[in-house]
Order: sequence, then structure tokens, then C-alpha cells
Amino acid sequence: MNAGAVLVAAGLGTRLGAGKPKALVTLGGTPLVTHAVRRLVATGGVSHVVVVVPASHEDEFADVLSEFADGDVPVEIVAGGAERSDSVRCGLRALDRECDIVLVHDAARCLAPVELTERVLAALAAGADAVIPVVPVVDTIKVVEATQTAGDDGEDDGRSAEGGAADAPALERVVSTPVRADLRAVQTPQGFRRSVLVAAHESGLDATDDAALIERAGGEVLVVDGDLFALKVTTPLDIVVAEHLLADRSEAEPV
Repeated sequence: MNAGAVLVAAGLGTRLGAGKPKALVTLGGTPLVTHAVRRLVATGGVSHVVVVVPASHEDEFADVLSEFADGDVPVEIVAGGAERSDSVRCGLRALDRECDIVLVHDAARCLAPVELTERVLAALAAGADAVIPVVPVVDTIKVVEATQTAGDDGEDDGRSAEGGAADAPALERVVSTPVRADLRAVQTPQGFRRSVLVAAHESGLDATDDAALIERAGGEVLVVDGDLFALKVTTPLDIVVAEHLLADRSEAEPV
């Protein structure tokens, strides 16, 4: 089994408001993408890492990742596409052909520990075609649908915009409440047999992540335990939380 990793780092970080690609935002003085690559190359069995970055930002990422230039694990930078699925396909095309196992990881989950990646790889070595790390959902989840607001029925109720009717909030109606014990939140890295992942991407189907694409194509996806440290950095609050997690683990995890 020869594993390679596609690290998706093509997000522009709009919600972070940093004015630069999200993967270049620093955590403890180190860019998110560097944290992520360090953990991937420290994982036994990963022989090639392809970092997919926003188009026209390749040189910036090359500078940031220069520490890996002469390492034992090749780290390659390629430009991504318009959508996440496009970026994954760009990474797949650049990945060493000898890699029959593919890890698809998000740079935004830069603190995902080596042990988590090793759990995913172990499940693939045991014969799984697709493996994702998950954690239990702690909040109650509702399925909702759009509903009408005041005045949406096309009738004139006699009130002007000054009366507040035109400013009524858009409301949604609760349709159902899934059983929380059956729900899991999905993390990365997700692991796949390369042939299965490529076939799913060539199917023409659409999905929010690679595991969902496998599902839609009729494949089986297995799960392993996720990790608190694999949180996704999306908002300024996430940076604060991640800083605390990094400080908490800095002595135990040198990378």
C-alpha cells in the first residue's frame, strides 16, 4: 500500500477576513498549511503530498513550504479550480501514479494529529475502499424548510413598510428532528483507494465532499474515530480555539 495526500488549501478565507488565502493565516506564528504538511509528512506510509492552492498564489505557498524542498517526502504545489471538487481533481492528476491510496485533507484542519491519519490508513489497509474520521454530534439538529413571511401571500394587508411588515424576518419551519445518536460530524483526512475515488469523480455526480461522492456512486464508506484537534478553522473564533489547542499539545507533539 502506497499512500499519497492531496491537501486542499485553495480557500480564500473570506470569513476570516485576513486579506489572504486562509491556509497562509498563521497559528502560533506558523501558517495553517505548514502545520498540515508537517503532520502529513510525519505520518508513516505517506510518500507524496500535493498541496492545491489558489491560482496565482503558487509562489507565496512555495516560499512558505520551502522547508520541505529537500525532505524525504516530496511536497508539490499545484493550482486549484473554481470548486473544491475541481481542486481535488487537480491534486489527483498531480499525485504520483504509484500511490494507490489517496488521503484528501483540508489545510483548514491543520492540527489533525498523526494518529488520526494513521487510523484512516489502517482501515484502508484492512480492506476498506473509503474511510472517514467522525465525531459525535453534540447539538440537536433540525431539518427545516422555507416558509412564508408576512405579506408573502401576495395580499395587501394594509400596512406600509414603515409599519414593519416589509422588514419581517425570513422564517423557516422545522420539518423533522433526526435522532442525534445516529449523527456524526465528518472531519479530514478522508482516505480512499485511488481507483474508487477517481471513478467517483469521473461519474459526473455532485456532492459536498469526496465521501459523499462515493456514497452517491454506490460505494461503501466506513468510519473511524475522529479527533478534537481536527477542528476546521473557518472563523476568527476558530483561530482562538485552535491557538489554545496548539499551546496545549505543543510539548507532547513536536510537529
